[in-house]
Amino acid sequence: MAIAKAERLMNLALCLLGTRRPLSKRELRGSIEAYLEAGSDDSFNRMFERDKDDLRELGLVIETVENLDGDTGYLARRDSNRLPPITLDAEEAAALGLAAKVWQQARLAGAASGALQKLRAAGMPETEDAYEVHSALEPRIPVHEAAFEPLMLACRDRRPVTFDYRKANSARPEQRQVEPWTLECWRGHWYLAGWDRERGAERVFRLSRITGKVRSRAGAFSAEVPDVVTVRETVESWAGETATRTARIRLRAGAGYPLRSRAIAVRERGDGWDELEIPYGHGLDAWLVEFGPDVVVEEPADLRADVVDRLRAVAKD
Repeated sequence: MAIAKAERLMNLALCLLGTRRPLSKRELRGSIEAYLEAGSDDSFNRMFERDKDDLRELGLVIETVENLDGDTGYLARRDSNRLPPITLDAEEAAALGLAAKVWQQARLAGAASGALQKLRAAGMPETEDAYEVHSALEPRIPVHEAAFEPLMLACRDRRPVTFDYRKANSARPEQRQVEPWTLECWRGHWYLAGWDRERGAERVFRLSRITGKVRSRAGAFSAEVPDVVTVRETVESWAGETATRTARIRLRAGAGYPLRSRAIAVRERGDGWDELEIPYGHGLDAWLVEFGPDVVVEEPADLRADVVDRLRAVAKD
């Protein structure tokens, strides 16, 4: 779910839970910023009805009160939406402990630890014995990029950002003005999806290619945030994960292990080079450029030409 929609649903839920009397659609529209920006009454009505249905699907009990000064009113009574007591066995508690460790290298480490402390105070069983059973596996989400934290906060707060970004085929970084939507980890790398203002299009950025500081900008988003942002699908396509063809390349012996893991066939040439066959789709040329002089494309000819063009662009810069 996109951050904008999740924020809108949360605000609607808080309004319905926090009121002591039923609120009309007009009152709810005036209280929630996203509804004020909805445009026409028809757009707002469609958005509100979808949000109301989504909250009910998530389990929120929303009451409808008729004849409220001629309008229909809505509220969510706290006693009807109170969660049952949390009861966890030792294995479930161990699973929560493992999940909390996932974020121990990122900003959410404090929130995860605080949540565990509250659960223990409420009677969650101690997990030492159960955790030992799973101690051989300790899942983590690595967050080494300095850009992660400011971008995470910008996604949460819906604040535009500016940063310098170096593309795979460029020797120098370029400044980007981006409306950040969401962050996602794929194969050990973090990616940001958002709206590139200068290019007027959706873009995905790899955090390890962001240089310098991420700077926040004033003002609201200029582009609508989609309900679903397909970060992984976009990155897979750019990385050639959606394979439609096969490439034959020469790779220097002892180099290019990510390429070797993708190869469907590897042949030693005996001259310090290996020959690989790699299934690929759009974007393989940009990836091959990252391996520099360790890679030579044999075929197809169009892929070889694309790699050569990218290398010439880098040399020109």
